Amino acid sequence: MSIISQNNTKEVALLDCIQRFFSKHHIGKLLAKCNGTKEKGVPAISLLRYKLGNIFLGRSMYMQQRSGSFKEGFSKNTFYRFLNSTKTNWLRFTSLLAADIVNNDLKDLTDEKRTNVFIVDDSLFNRSSCKKTELGSRVFDHTDMTYKKGYRMLTLSWSDGNTLIPVNSCLVASSKESNVIGPVHTFDQRTIAGKRRKLAQTKAPEVMLTLLDTAASSGLSADYVLFDCWFANPAQMTAIKSRNMDVIAMVKKSSRIKYGYKDEQLNIMEIYSRNKKRRGRSKYLLSVDIMLGKKNPIPAKIVCVRNKANRKDWLALLCTNPNLSEEEIVRIYGKRWQIEVFFKTCKSMLNLIGECHSLSYDALTAHTAIVFTRYMLLALEQRQNEDQRTLGELFFYLVDEMADITFSRSLCILMDAFMASLQEILKLSENQLAVFTADFEARLPEYLRSALHPVAIAA
Repeated sequence: MSIISQNNTKEVALLDCIQRFFSKHHIGKLLAKCNGTKEKGVPAISLLRYKLGNIFLGRSMYMQQRSGSFKEGFSKNTFYRFLNSTKTNWLRFTSLLAADIVNNDLKDLTDEKRTNVFIVDDSLFNRSSCKKTELGSRVFDHTDMTYKKGYRMLTLSWSDGNTLIPVNSCLVASSKESNVIGPVHTFDQRTIAGKRRKLAQTKAPEVMLTLLDTAASSGLSADYVLFDCWFANPAQMTAIKSRNMDVIAMVKKSSRIKYGYKDEQLNIMEIYSRNKKRRGRSKYLLSVDIMLGKKNPIPAKIVCVRNKANRKDWLALLCTNPNLSEEEIVRIYGKRWQIEVFFKTCKSMLNLIGECHSLSYDALTAHTAIVFTRYMLLALEQRQNEDQRTLGELFFYLVDEMADITFSRSLCILMDAFMASLQEILKLSENQLAVFTADFEARLPEYLRSALHPVAIAA
C-alpha cells in the first residue's frame, strides 16, 4: 500500500503539470522580456509559479501561514512586492504567452482554412468598496443596466471555434473624474506604470484598438474581430479594417448611427423598414450591402436575423467582408459566445474577484494576468486531452481535426431526425423509406445535396 496520500498524489501531479507548462512555454524568459525580474533573492518565476498554482490547491497564503503549512522560501512581503511591481508589463506578458500557445500548439491541430477570430468583450470587475482602491470607479454594468463600483474588465481573446485563449485585458476605470472614487496616483507617462494608468482612463473603444495592436505586435493574427453592439461604432470598425482584419459585430439599433445605402444616409431601422423580408424558415430575414464610415467609406454587409428570445424582434449583424455569405456571417459570429463562458469560469472557478484584495492598481492588473494564465493552462490541457491529434504524428494524419461549427453537420442531424420520425409514425419499411429519401433528396437544391453527401460529391 502506498504511503503517499491521495491528496498528496494529486498535488504532486498538479505541480508537475504546472512545471511542464512553464518549461514548454519558457515562462521565465517571457517574464524577463516584460521586466518581471528581481535584482536579488527569490526568482520572480518562483513567485509566479506559487501564485498560479495556489488556486488549484485550495489554500490561500494567509491560511497556509495561519495553519503552519506555508513552506515556501520567501516571505509575505516579498510576494506582495512582486504583485505591486510598477515595472512589470503584464499586458505584453499575456499577449506573448498567448501567441506562443496559439502558434506552437493550437494552429498545428487545425486546417489552414479554418476561420480564427479575435473576440472583444467586457465584464464587471466588482469591488464592494473603492474609497481606497486605486482608480476604483462607478462603471456602467450592461447586464443590470446600472452603475456599480469597480472596473470594466475589457478583454481580448483568440479562438479557433473550439478552444478560447485569453490574450490580454485592461481594467478600465471611468474616464470622467466625477465617477472616480478611489485615489489617483501620478507616474511619469514614459514608464510602464504611467502608461498603464493612462490606458485605464481611456475610453473603451480606444482601449480595444490598443489591445489589438499589442496582440498583433506579439505575433497573433486572426481573420475576424467579433464584438457586440456596445463597440459597434463605424469609426472603430473602419479602424480595425485598416489593420487588415475584418469585423463581424452586432449592430446597435440607434437613430444616430447612419450607413450609406442607395445614395442615402439611413439608420438601421430605416434600412430594415424599406426592404422586403424573406419568408418562411429562412436562416435570415434580410441582407443588404452598405457603405460604412464617413470620410473613407468601405463596403460592408448587414444581415438581419430573428431574435430567438423574442420571435417578433430582430437582430442585425454587420460584416466588413461583403463577399462572405449570410450563413457564414451568422456561423462565425456564434463563436463569440465562448468569451461569456470564459468570464463565468474565471469568476466562479478561478477566483478572479475574491482572491486579490489589494488596493494597488498594479497588483490588480498582475492578479488578472495570472488568472488569465491559469485559464490558458486549463484550456491547453483540455485540448490536449480531447484532441487525438496531440498524441503523435500518426494520429495527426489519421484523425480529422476537431469539429468546427458546420452547416452540413447541422443539416445531417436534422435529416436523420426527420427520417426517424417518418419511420416511427408512418411505420414505413426500409425499402419505402429509401425510396422516399431518394425522391426527397432529388428535389433539393444542389448545395443542400452537397451538404448531405460531402464525401460522395468530392469523390
